[in-house]
Amino acid sequence: MAVSFPSSQISPSMDRTTQWVFSQDIPTDLIVEVGNSCFPLHKLMMVPKSGYIRKKVHQAADPAAIIPIEISDIPGGAEAFDRAARFCYGVNFEITVYNIAALRCAAEYLEMTEEHGEASLASRTEEFLEKAALKTLSGAVSVLRSCEELLPFADKIGLVQRSIDVIGLKACKEATFPTRSPTEWWAAELSSLPPIFFQKVLAAMQARSASPKTLATAISTYTNLTLPNNASLTSHHRTHLESIVSLLPPNDTVALPVSFFCVLLRNAIAVSASPASHENLEKRISSLLDTATLTDLLTITLDPSGERIANLDSVRKVISGFVERETSGSGRSLAGIFYGGGVALCSAPMQKVARMVDAFVAEIATDAEMPISKFVGIAGAIPKSARKFDDDLYRAVDIYLKAHHGLDEIDREKVCSVMDPLKLSYEARLHASQNKRLPLQIVLSALYYDQLKIRSGKGDLNMVTSPHLPTAEVVRKQAKADSSLAQENEALRTELARMKMLVSNFEQSQGSGSSRYAKAVATPSKKPTFFASFSRTFGKLNPFRHGSKDTSNIADDLSVDVAVAKPKKRRSSIS
Repeated sequence: MAVSFPSSQISPSMDRTTQWVFSQDIPTDLIVEVGNSCFPLHKLMMVPKSGYIRKKVHQAADPAAIIPIEISDIPGGAEAFDRAARFCYGVNFEITVYNIAALRCAAEYLEMTEEHGEASLASRTEEFLEKAALKTLSGAVSVLRSCEELLPFADKIGLVQRSIDVIGLKACKEATFPTRSPTEWWAAELSSLPPIFFQKVLAAMQARSASPKTLATAISTYTNLTLPNNASLTSHHRTHLESIVSLLPPNDTVALPVSFFCVLLRNAIAVSASPASHENLEKRISSLLDTATLTDLLTITLDPSGERIANLDSVRKVISGFVERETSGSGRSLAGIFYGGGVALCSAPMQKVARMVDAFVAEIATDAEMPISKFVGIAGAIPKSARKFDDDLYRAVDIYLKAHHGLDEIDREKVCSVMDPLKLSYEARLHASQNKRLPLQIVLSALYYDQLKIRSGKGDLNMVTSPHLPTAEVVRKQAKADSSLAQENEALRTELARMKMLVSNFEQSQGSGSSRYAKAVATPSKKPTFFASFSRTFGKLNPFRHGSKDTSNIADDLSVDVAVAKPKKRRSSIS
């Protein structure tokens, strides 16, 4: 009994086989459905070659009747079954590195092994794997890549691990003794693998004692070839990027440059990767920060166009992580960073990072939208004691003040709090003394320090009022006091000018004539007079009200043009 099927339901290649069978006037008695494909077959051809088909026929109620068999989970689907059926019919077909994995899995699924007949499909596929597919790195990669759609069956029969072992061995050999040009071609071959297989290949290479440089080459090439440039990244790349981050081996086992992690972190920021991925990359960059450059930090900070600041929190975390690592590594607590100094704070890596951070904040200081908290947070992440001189930091502060010229005195003092004016070089202090953008206290600190050094050189240390305090601390306290005194003097001058204007207005309102004015003064009044009110104000502004203080040399010693108004002696009468 022949059964015909619409051509749309029959596999094209199987259709030719079926036509041959029909030409022999042999009716089909076996109908196999695989997904949406239907295969009219013959028990005579399929049962001897497939143990799976044989069981299904024997389990049928009437083995002599037409038996329908539905197969929904065969590895490789209808295409793999089509080739297996042609093998049973003796029809030639081509075996390649692209279909060998599916054929090997289909042979195992359909039980087309030596146990069910000689010259089985399983033996044919095994022969091809050993003599061709797994003989070269490219062939092994193709086989492993095709196994992705055959999981978990391909893993169950050991084909995945066999391919991984071959790839790990041949990749290590090519990395050590390259046979082709360019010498890193093997790393490009691995880039076609999905992350789940690439991670296993890395493990296989590590098991074969691959060098950190070899592993770094494999990872960096894989990342560069599988992720597009930053401008083309979309949220669809998030899963792939997170997979790459998760498969990264520890830093001590791979020689990846810090620039690689900075680019990866920038990409993670662009696609809004998970917090775990951000933290992973930030910690890796922190451990290598002393090998980074200004460009690396800017890579993390700027947006894909490179024109706008997009992220500063990650940079601050990276710097803080480095400082914490350096401090804990030297056996000192974080509490001692700002007050005790120590070996870690004076180490070459710490000083190098401090210089890089100073250059970085100078670059970002020009951003008009940069808040003070962000600027101070990054510049202040490095301990002050880690810098020998603050000239570079002063430059960054000056750039920020110039770009944010509308700041008041308090905000400018907040910006300047990240630097120590006493750690400026002579040239920087000279510039600071003439810098009108700086708050007064900073200018006085720099000037007073120079005066103290001059007097120290002459043996005159009268200005150091407490021998138990460090010189720098005395300078800061004296500069603060002088700044307060200068502000009081400025307020006094303002009050005197106001008084002069009020007196002039008073004379005009009372008319011209000394006798009339004298009469007004001589007449007692119960209300407080203007001069009585001014005397109280003057007393509050008097810088000497808390005790005598010698300020005769302030203007000369500090070279500051501060005109202190001296009160005139009272006259016995008003003319």
